[in-house]
Amino acid sequence: MQRLGGVSRISGGNWRAPSIRLRLLALALAPLAMVLPVLVAILASWGSEYFDRLMVTKVRSDLAVAHGYFERVQAGVGHAVQALAGSERLARARRAHDAGALNTLLADARTQLQLDFLLLLDAHGCLPDARPALCLADWPVERAALAGQGRTELDVFSPTLLAQLSPGLAGQAAMALRPNDKAAPTTRSQESRGLLIHTAAPVLDADGRLQGVLAGGVLLNRNLEFIDHLNAVVYPRDALPFGSQGTATLFLGDVRVATNVRLFAGERAIGTRVSATVNQAVLQEGGVWLNRAFVVQDWYVSGYMPLMDSHQRRVGMLYVGFLEEPLVRAKRAALGLVVALFIVVMGGASLLAVWWARGIYLPIQRMQATMRAWGAGKLSARVGPLTPLDEMAELARYFDRLLDQLQSQTEALQQWGNALDGEVARRTQDLSQALADLRSAQHQLVRQEKLAAMGQLTAGVAHEINNPVAVIQGNLDILIDVLGPQGCEPVRDEIRLIREQIHRIRMIVAKLLQFSRPTEYVGYLEPIALDALVQDGLLLVGHLLRRTSIAVTQQLDSSRLVVGNKGELQQVLINLLVNAIQAMPEGGVLTLSSEDWDEAGMPIGVRLSVSDTGPGIPPAHLDKLFQPFFTADKADGNGLGLWVSQGIVERYGGNLTAANRPEGGSCFTVWLRLEALG
Repeated sequence: MQRLGGVSRISGGNWRAPSIRLRLLALALAPLAMVLPVLVAILASWGSEYFDRLMVTKVRSDLAVAHGYFERVQAGVGHAVQALAGSERLARARRAHDAGALNTLLADARTQLQLDFLLLLDAHGCLPDARPALCLADWPVERAALAGQGRTELDVFSPTLLAQLSPGLAGQAAMALRPNDKAAPTTRSQESRGLLIHTAAPVLDADGRLQGVLAGGVLLNRNLEFIDHLNAVVYPRDALPFGSQGTATLFLGDVRVATNVRLFAGERAIGTRVSATVNQAVLQEGGVWLNRAFVVQDWYVSGYMPLMDSHQRRVGMLYVGFLEEPLVRAKRAALGLVVALFIVVMGGASLLAVWWARGIYLPIQRMQATMRAWGAGKLSARVGPLTPLDEMAELARYFDRLLDQLQSQTEALQQWGNALDGEVARRTQDLSQALADLRSAQHQLVRQEKLAAMGQLTAGVAHEINNPVAVIQGNLDILIDVLGPQGCEPVRDEIRLIREQIHRIRMIVAKLLQFSRPTEYVGYLEPIALDALVQDGLLLVGHLLRRTSIAVTQQLDSSRLVVGNKGELQQVLINLLVNAIQAMPEGGVLTLSSEDWDEAGMPIGVRLSVSDTGPGIPPAHLDKLFQPFFTADKADGNGLGLWVSQGIVERYGGNLTAANRPEGGSCFTVWLRLEALG
C-alpha cells in the first residue's frame, strides 16, 4: 500500500479509502441509528408497563373507595335500626299494647329509613302472629341481638323467606340468567335468592331486660338507586380522562344483581354472569382481582373483591372498573408522540454530526500548536481531548497521555513521600509504646524477683524459727514431766505463758509460710458459718467504716457451713471489705449477701457477695484485677491482695469473680464449696 497525497491506494487496484470526513460522519451517525431505536423500544415497553401499573393502582383505589362506601351504608342501616330500637316512641308504642299503632310506627319507620323490611320480633327471635310462623333466631345477626348486641351483616335470603318478610321482595329479587360463553357452566336459568343488608338490634325495657329484637334490611337485588349512587361516589362527573366511563356492580354469587353496566340496547346487564376466570380467582379462592377483564361487551380495567355473609362465606362480589379503550388510545397517542420526538431528535443530531465533521482539521491545528509550544519550552501545553478518528488524532491522544503520566508520577511521588512520613511517625510511636511496655515489664519482673527472693527468705526464716521453738516445746514438756503436778503448781502461770508464747510464735511462723507460698499453704480446716465470718469481718473493719458515711446492708440467706481455714477466709473477706470501703470515699451503701449455691438441683456450696455503690471497675481493668502487682493506680496498694485472695479461694476448689452492677458500683463474689477440694 502506498500513500499518495493523503489518498490510500492499494497496489494493483483502484480502491480508494473513505476520507477522514466521511469516516467521522459515519462514526457519529452510527450510534444514533442504532441506539435511538433501542431507546424508543425500551421507553415504549417501560411506558406501557408503567401505564398498566398506574391503571391497576387507580382501580385498586376505586375499589377501596367503593368498599368504604358500602361499609358506611351497612353501618348507617345498622345505626338507624339500633336508634329506633332504643327510641322512646317505640317504647311507648310497646307499653300501650296497641298492635295497630305499633305496626303503623314500624311501617312509617321502614319508609323513613328506606328499608325493605322492618320487624319487631319477640325475645325468642320470632314473629308470633306471622302465618306461617316466621323465626329468625338461627341467623347470626339475630343471635347477636338476642345476646344484647346489635349487628349488621350481608346475608342471602331464600325466596320463601323473602316472601314471608315482605310480599314484593321475592319478585324484586328474581331475575333470569342471561347466557354468557365466558362464564362457568351452570344448569340454572334464573336467580331467585336475595342479597340483603341484614341488621338487628335488641329492644330493652327500662331495667335493661331484653323484650324483643328489631330486625330490618335492605334488598340489594335491582337496587339501582344504591348502585348508581355508589358509582357516582367512586366515579364523579369528569373524574376519568379521555372519555372513559366508570361502572359499579354487586354480584350474588357470579350473577349481577345490581349494576350500571349496559347491554347493547342500553338495558342494564342485570342477570349476566362474571367470567369463569374471575369467578375462580375471587369467589372460589377468595382473592382480589385487579386487572383488565371482559365485562359484558367491552374490556374494562376491573377490580373485584369478595363479599362475606354473616356465616363468613363468600356469597358475592363488589366490582368497580372503567373502560380501557379510551385510555389505551391515549397511551398509543403518547407513544406515537414520543416516537416522533425521537425522530426529530435523531434528525437534529445527524445535522449536528455533519457540522462536527466540518471541524476535522481542528485537532490537527491544535496538535501543531502544542508541538510549537513544546518547542518553545512551554511544558504545560496539551492538545486536549480529541475523538480517535485517525492516526493523527491517536498520536495526539498518546502524546497527552505521556504528559499526564509524567504529572501523575510526580503527584504519586509526593503522595508516597507523605505516606512514608506518616509511616515513619507511626512506627516511631509504636516503637515508643513498645519501649514503654518493655520498661513496665522489666519493672514488674524486678518486683516479682524481689517478691520471690522475699518468699524464699521468709520460708528460710520460718524454718529456722521452727527448730528452736520445737526444742523449747520439747524441753518444756520434759520439765513438766520431771517436776510433776505438785512441782509445777507454783509456776503454773509461768508455764501457761510459755505455752501461749510458743503458740504465738507458731502462728507467726504459719503466717510467714502462708505469705511465702499463698497458693500452697492451707493450715487448720474447720466448718465455718458465713454469718459469723461476716460479723467478725465487719468488726475488724469497723474503724474504717466509722470514718465514712457508708451504710451497711446484710442479706445473709445461706445457712450452710463450708470447710476451710477461718483465718484465710477472714483474710479474703477483709480484703474485699477494705476495697469496697476505699471505692466509696464520699459514702454509699455496702451490701453483704449470701445464698446457697446449687447446680442441677444438687447442693454445691454457698455464694458470698460484697457490693458497693462506687464508680465501678473500668472495663479495661476487669481482666487484670487478679493479676499480681496490678494496683489500678492506687498509691497505697501493692497489687497482691486480690491475687492472694483468689489463690486462697481456688485452693478450696472455689472461685472469686468481679463484675460491675447495672445500677452502678461493683460486686465481688466468693464461690465456696461445702467440701474443700484441696
